[in-house]
Amino acid sequence: MFEQEASLVPPWLEPMLRTAFFTVCRTHGDAARSECNMYCLDCNDQAFCFYCRSSKHKDHQVIQIRRSSYHDVVRVGEIQNIMDISGVQTYVINSARVVFLNERPQPRSGKGVAHICEICGRSLLDPFRFCSLGCKAFMERKEGISRQVSSRKQEELREDSQHDIYPPTTHKPPSSARRRKGVPHRAPFGS
Repeated sequence: MFEQEASLVPPWLEPMLRTAFFTVCRTHGDAARSECNMYCLDCNDQAFCFYCRSSKHKDHQVIQIRRSSYHDVVRVGEIQNIMDISGVQTYVINSARVVFLNERPQPRSGKGVAHICEICGRSLLDPFRFCSLGCKAFMERKEGISRQVSSRKQEELREDSQHDIYPPTTHKPPSSARRRKGVPHRAPFGS
């Protein structure tokens, strides 16, 4: 279902999260729909406008970024087929279900808050783990690094345990300086 099997965080996600959206397009600045609110997952480069999509990203996988209370959001319907958004709080804004791209600063929550984002501490409405795709990506990157370190340590332990179980079998011929000549004789038993 998802394109990313090896890595939990898609390669386009972090660059997209750092992208500045809703700027005026340099090429089409005089046109009506010239705000840069689209992102190409194939090019993984920068935000662009409606007209740039038609000319430069015609057959590419593109998602549209929207705004809600001065924060960037993406529709769940656009993002859920290309990445796993489980655990991320969704919201209904203008009758569309959306997720926020990045964390939204909030004063520390007081008493009585049942659910908070595991990364930034923002209060959540439902029992989700994250308030945004950015917070989920941070956790998955952190967990991915832990898994890599853990698997390396397990490999080292496996190698070390094999060395203990099967010591090296190197047969060196004894040196001639220490070799005995003849059969060893014991002293006679005393009576």
